[in-house]
Amino acid sequence: MNVLGIESSCDETGVALVRCEGPGVPRLLAQALHSQAEMHEAYGGVVPELASRDHIRRVLPLTRQVLAEAGLALGDLDLIAYTRGPGLAGALLVGAGVAVALAAALQRPTFGVHHLEGHLLSPFLADDAPEFPFVALLVSGGHTQLMRVDGVGRYELLGETVDDAAGEAFDKSAKLLGLGYPGGPALARLAAFGNAAAFELPRPLLHSGNLDFSFAGLKTAVMTRVQKLGDNVCDQSRADLAAATQEAIVDVLVAKSMRALKDTGLRRLVVAGGVGANAMLRETLDRQAARRGARVHYPPPALCTDNGAMIALAAALRWQHGLLVPEPDAAFDVHPRWPLEAVAVA
Repeated sequence: MNVLGIESSCDETGVALVRCEGPGVPRLLAQALHSQAEMHEAYGGVVPELASRDHIRRVLPLTRQVLAEAGLALGDLDLIAYTRGPGLAGALLVGAGVAVALAAALQRPTFGVHHLEGHLLSPFLADDAPEFPFVALLVSGGHTQLMRVDGVGRYELLGETVDDAAGEAFDKSAKLLGLGYPGGPALARLAAFGNAAAFELPRPLLHSGNLDFSFAGLKTAVMTRVQKLGDNVCDQSRADLAAATQEAIVDVLVAKSMRALKDTGLRRLVVAGGVGANAMLRETLDRQAARRGARVHYPPPALCTDNGAMIALAAALRWQHGLLVPEPDAAFDVHPRWPLEAVAVA
C-alpha cells in the first residue's frame, strides 16, 4: 500500500510517500520539503496569506518530485493523506483541497491527519524506533504537551502549556534579542557563546506539582532584562541572555518530562516537534533519562520540523491498526483548532 502525505499547516510545504509492507513499520520511499522561512523573515514571523499562496505554488511540483524519486506514477497511489489541523486555516485548506481533488480524480480514499499525531509517531521512522507504551513530549512553536501513548490512537493528555509554548518562548525571546527568523535556532546558536549564569531567569511552574507548562512569564522576564540593558548592549551580554533563556526552557521541559516518566512508571520517552531538535534539550534529556534507567527516542533530524513523511506515516499506521476511516468523496474540512485527544480511540 502506497500512501501519499501532504503537510501544509503553517510555513512548510511537505510531501512524502510511505509504503506499508506487512505488519512492520511503513517504509519511507521519498520526501520533499520547502521551507518559507526566508520569505517570512522580512516580516519577523509567519504571514498567513503569504503562507497559503506559497503552498499553492509548491505542493504540486513537490508531489511530482517525490513520485519521480520513488519511481511511482499517480496510479500507484492507494491512499492520499493530508494535514486536517491544527494550523492556519488557509494553509490547511490548500493541502486538503489538493488531496481531496487528487483522490477524487484517482478514485482513491483520502484521510485527514492530526498534525500532532504525525509528530507523535514520527520517531517510528528512525532507526531506533520506540515501542509502546511511552511518554511523549510534543514541543514545537505552537504546542507543548506531555502525553501517555499506549498505542496508535491511544493517547492520554498528562499536561500542556497554559499560555505560550516552548517554541514561542524561543522565538519571542530571539526577537527581543534582535535575532532573525526563525528565532529558536538563532537563539540556540548565540547561546553557545554565552554564560547562562550571568542572568537569573524564572522557571515558571517548575514546582507546580503537575505536568502543565507556562512560558509567558519567562518571555516577560527576558523583555525586562533587554530593556535594562538598553541600546548599547554588548554582544557578550546578548549571548549570555540567550544562554540563560535556553537553559530556563530546557530545565522546565526536562523536569516535567522526568516527572511524567516517574508518575506513569514508564521507561521510554519520545520527543517530537521542532524544539526537539535543540541540542541542549537532547543532551540534557538523554543524561537525565539514563540516570533513571529510561531511554529517549527522537525522529530523524530531517523529520523534526513539519513534513509530509509524518502525515503519510500516521495515516499508514492507522490503516495498519484498523483505525482509518476514509472520508466521503469530494467532502473535506479543516480544523485550525483541534485537540489531539479528539482523535484518540477508546
